Amino acid sequence: MTIGDGVLAWLGAAALGAAVLPRVVAGRRPLSLPLIFLLCGIGVYLLPLPLPTVDPVGDRLLVEHATEICVIISLMGAGLALDRPVGLRRWAATWRLLGVTMPLTVVCTAGAAWWLLDWPPAAALLLAAVLAPTDPVLASEVQVGEPTEEEHDEDEVRFALTSEAGLNDGLAFPLTYAAVALAAAAGAGWSADWVGSWAVEDLAYKCVVGVLGGLLVGRLLGWLFFRARSKVLRLSHHREGFVALGATFLSYGVTELAGGYGFLAVFTTACAIRAAERAHGYHNVLHDFVEQIERLLTVGLLFLLGAFVALGGLAPLTWRGALVALAVLLVVRPLAGWVGLLGRRMEHRERWVVAGFGIRGIGSLYYLAYGLGQTDFPVPAEELWAVVTFTVLASVVLHGVTAGPVIDRLDRLRGPAGTASGSEEERQGEEGPFPGRPAA
Repeated sequence: MTIGDGVLAWLGAAALGAAVLPRVVAGRRPLSLPLIFLLCGIGVYLLPLPLPTVDPVGDRLLVEHATEICVIISLMGAGLALDRPVGLRRWAATWRLLGVTMPLTVVCTAGAAWWLLDWPPAAALLLAAVLAPTDPVLASEVQVGEPTEEEHDEDEVRFALTSEAGLNDGLAFPLTYAAVALAAAAGAGWSADWVGSWAVEDLAYKCVVGVLGGLLVGRLLGWLFFRARSKVLRLSHHREGFVALGATFLSYGVTELAGGYGFLAVFTTACAIRAAERAHGYHNVLHDFVEQIERLLTVGLLFLLGAFVALGGLAPLTWRGALVALAVLLVVRPLAGWVGLLGRRMEHRERWVVAGFGIRGIGSLYYLAYGLGQTDFPVPAEELWAVVTFTVLASVVLHGVTAGPVIDRLDRLRGPAGTASGSEEERQGEEGPFPGRPAA
């Protein structure tokens, strides 16, 4: 027997486990699929078995591309699942989380890394950028479910967390580029000349191209899926789920070639496809296929993350690094989320749930691998990986244990209506008292 045979056996077991375990933990037990496979990875690699070494520092490029694929597929699934049309008031919670909560999280995280870890500004900013986005991959327990025909069927908590995760994964790119530019400037003698080009190119241009590229591809595919005159071209007629992968990779690749942010483009493409024919059952076919692929990729990546932990990946972690990680999860994100949602018509407990469930996961691993591949930072890569890995590990455990019971209790307290406070008033303010009719 070779190592490859053992790996194939474990892959087969993992795939079967990914199919069975979600149903086993569906009873709102304090468990989650990510937590189970993370523990499996730790347990298996503690056994005396001939298994390949897992080293994200040495295999940085492989880690970058594997996590990249997982994130973009998850972003497509998140966009397809959202029933609510995009709008300034409909998505008010999302804009607050992006415009207030995310910057506050970055500033506080960078400050904690600079103060507690004594890291230089570039490394502190990289850590803040890496830990800023809410992960779309590991947050299935707190996100919306399958697409439905009802535009207002989503409660505010699940909608806010899903839409935030779909957009802030792309908005972490400008922050990562700022950390890279700051590190390069520090090595060249601390110049601020990079700020102007960063603001124009990395912040403004690439974000705009990402959104426009996603809209263009999404509207084109929406026409192809639902409105093409020929049934041969009208792909919704054939109901093939793998088309979702084609839409994901096309949107991502085209936008990246144009110099934009592909993460933003993929989520925007999914929203545009959904808007093309919102009540069509083909959205469920696409979403279900994407969800299955995402689950398989997540299982594999979390198993390997557990293996990295078992092989000593947390050895460079200091108590100060662990303190920063826990502060991000337990203090920084909850308080920043609360501040961002002040004034929003939400019940007190709903606001705290949205603020508290800023899950960190696969997206953080991607950004760290990507950032370390752009330039050298004044902190050892092993130490950066240890802090980020511990943060993801703590998030998987903390949020994996609490998400199911907390959301289940919130649903019971909310009652049969299942909608957040204030959502009805806002819908009437935007659409008028009758659905589908504009306000006078």
